[in-house]
Amino acid sequence: MFSEDFIQRAIIAAPAILFALTVHEYFHAWTALRFGDTTARDVGRLTLNPLAHLDLFGTIMMFVSSFRFGWAKPVPINPMNLRGNKRVADFWISIAGPLSNLGLGFLFGMAFRIFGQSGSLPEPIYLMLFYSVMINVSLAFFNLIPIFPLDGSHILASILPERHLPMLDEIQRYGPFILIGLIIVGGFWLILGPFVSFFVYLFSGIRIG
Repeated sequence: MFSEDFIQRAIIAAPAILFALTVHEYFHAWTALRFGDTTARDVGRLTLNPLAHLDLFGTIMMFVSSFRFGWAKPVPINPMNLRGNKRVADFWISIAGPLSNLGLGFLFGMAFRIFGQSGSLPEPIYLMLFYSVMINVSLAFFNLIPIFPLDGSHILASILPERHLPMLDEIQRYGPFILIGLIIVGGFWLILGPFVSFFVYLFSGIRIG
């Protein structure tokens, strides 16, 4: 029913994806709490339990894509609860997820450099470390794309002059359709490939692409 490659990815890549998504959403919730919004905490999202963050369709997509792609439920944010400048708060809440994944990519990359390249690790652990670098770096840059509903759209909205926000809102209405189109034609690697390749090499010492 399942190929050997599918089972290997399920064992090695699935935990790396789940951990990356969980940490990503946790840091959105943690940063929102730092700015005064308790919404995520109140609904049980300020946790490193992956079950609290799983999205039904995002999880199905992980299986359909053989654990190459997936997503978690967005953390709920109530802008009315945010202290201080709400645009500044939105910037840091939005960028916290991608930054957390870059941080994880760095940590897994250092572990890979120290232990993986010595040849002393079992192959599954070696692959899991490298997958973890790849997945976290890819997730970080994917979410930085300024297309709604990705984090990058909120980051862009928080730094643009306010006079441009109505035009941005109009464009972002088509964001989900643009994302679907890019997924179908495989356009993400054309956009993200150079960034992902550079940081994977920087963190792990392995060239890809």
